Amino acid sequence: MKKSTTAVVSMIMASVLLAACGNNNNANTGNKTTSNAGGTNAPASEAPAAGNTSADKDISGTITFLTNRTDMIGKEYDDYAKRFKEKYPNAEIKFEAITDLDKTTKIRMSSGDFPDVVLIPTIPNSDLPNYFAPLDDLGLTDNIYFKDFKSYEGKLYGISVGATTTGIVYNKKAFADAGITELPKTLDEFYAACEKLKVKGIVPLASNFKDQWPLYPWASEIPTSIAGNPNLNNERINSDEPFQMDNAYGQGMSIIRTMYEKGYLEADVNSTNWEQSKKDVASGKFAMFMLGNWVIPQVVSSGTTSDNVGFFPLPYDNTGTVNVTLAPDWAYGVNKDSKHLETAKAFVKWMLEDSGFDEFAGFIPVIKDKEAAVPQLQEFKSFNPVTLEAVPDDAQVTDVVNKAQITKEALVQEFVLAKDPQTILDKYNKAWAKAKKDVAK
Repeated sequence: MKKSTTAVVSMIMASVLLAACGNNNNANTGNKTTSNAGGTNAPASEAPAAGNTSADKDISGTITFLTNRTDMIGKEYDDYAKRFKEKYPNAEIKFEAITDLDKTTKIRMSSGDFPDVVLIPTIPNSDLPNYFAPLDDLGLTDNIYFKDFKSYEGKLYGISVGATTTGIVYNKKAFADAGITELPKTLDEFYAACEKLKVKGIVPLASNFKDQWPLYPWASEIPTSIAGNPNLNNERINSDEPFQMDNAYGQGMSIIRTMYEKGYLEADVNSTNWEQSKKDVASGKFAMFMLGNWVIPQVVSSGTTSDNVGFFPLPYDNTGTVNVTLAPDWAYGVNKDSKHLETAKAFVKWMLEDSGFDEFAGFIPVIKDKEAAVPQLQEFKSFNPVTLEAVPDDAQVTDVVNKAQITKEALVQEFVLAKDPQTILDKYNKAWAKAKKDVAK
């Protein structure tokens, strides 16, 4: 990605989560989701009348959107197609869903034949103009989060589908059954709550250890929060030994290691299952996830009610104050060679403004002044966390990570299971230093 020109801690919780907590009674709890990006059904009556302006006449033809939401095919996407056509009678949208989004999209882009609208894969920002059309003319550039993430040389090529913050998603009845009357605000209180759950026969945290990818917060979001520095991962480039037991990385991973040692995770962490874990949290067999707000509607749709699911920041120390990160999801991109370029751009704007995709996914809207409808964010906000808005990855850091073949979730796995976690940090520091030297040549 393009190197960020700033590394500013944005204390924007008042504006972000206050907006994110509006319309609390509108959360959609009836639709099942199966991945970590989502959408919702807003009433068709909210769409403005179509075909009344000269600009609408340019919105015509059939376009295709390539998505990872296989679960929405034949359901929510049918409704989206209908409502988009109601707004733009001369246009049609088709949906193609794939599972291995990043790899498949790259292959199709390299062939020169890819759909009108895609979720931008992991390519350098310098390559964005080769494939995608600028989106600055949508009029959203100055009113969105993460505008630098998919920009190059001052032009915007991608807009995130939504924003997420990371915390503890929990089953309220499980907490009540365990005698937890107040939510923990310090790390000691958090461990004490876990012990009460364990004694009651409730698994405190669904780690999904074997699936690996759900471990990402422990090596990224939590260290960033502990350091109070959204540029923490980029600043690794200044060190040959960025992973230390006594810095933010070691401290963050030590929390889940402690939970493993105390028996607060699944009985067999090597046989966990993501889909089943959502049902187990919904039923109260498991009490918590440590993930983003996007998982809230997925827990609800797995067998419980919205008012039984809560959300609070992880108290990673005993100060009683907490930082949280605000991070982007996949970003919409428009094929620069689309035969219906204006229609493709109109669809991206419609998805952000009118579709209701944010609510279904449990996202904080990426449009700054748009209210979200996820009620659990009000509870999260009541803890008065300081929000750190994520910054783009430094291209050189990405090169080092790739050269060293570092997978942060694998690092967490090894750290947790090791007899001596320092040996794991030494191993990764050695790989980091070598890769850093090679990249610098």
